[in-house]
Amino acid sequence: MSTAGSPVPVALLRVGGRGAPLDLPRYQTDGAAGMDLRADEPVDLAPGERRLVPTGIAVAIPPGFEGQVRPRSGLALKLGLGVVNAPGTIDSDYRGEVGVILANWGSERVVLARGERIAQLVIAPVVRAAIQEVAELPGTGRGGGGFGSTGR
Repeated sequence: MSTAGSPVPVALLRVGGRGAPLDLPRYQTDGAAGMDLRADEPVDLAPGERRLVPTGIAVAIPPGFEGQVRPRSGLALKLGLGVVNAPGTIDSDYRGEVGVILANWGSERVVLARGERIAQLVIAPVVRAAIQEVAELPGTGRGGGGFGSTGR
């Protein structure tokens, strides 16, 4: 298991063969939490449209970790482009091609070239739960108060 600051080894396989090899995912700055994922084919999305975009890579994430596929904030702000199931999860036992479900929430058509950065991949630790059925849950100050129950 990795410790904070120590890189987690993630094996990567290029798949797809849709053209010249894309740049591998990498951190853009020393403080970046995510590595950029790239579109392995052109993207053309009308307003309100969504689709699965292949990245041309498959990964082997070690047990005890997951890959989180997250939107890129610049694409969201400038183009209204987002990741529908953000964060999407890549389980440690998945070995297929990584895909990103992009959605155009903006008012204009979005066209991206093959190779453009479309999402981020964050490698994060996973804690597994041990479910224990009980007759009653312990009380809290909030109790069962739902959406908006804690004030503004």
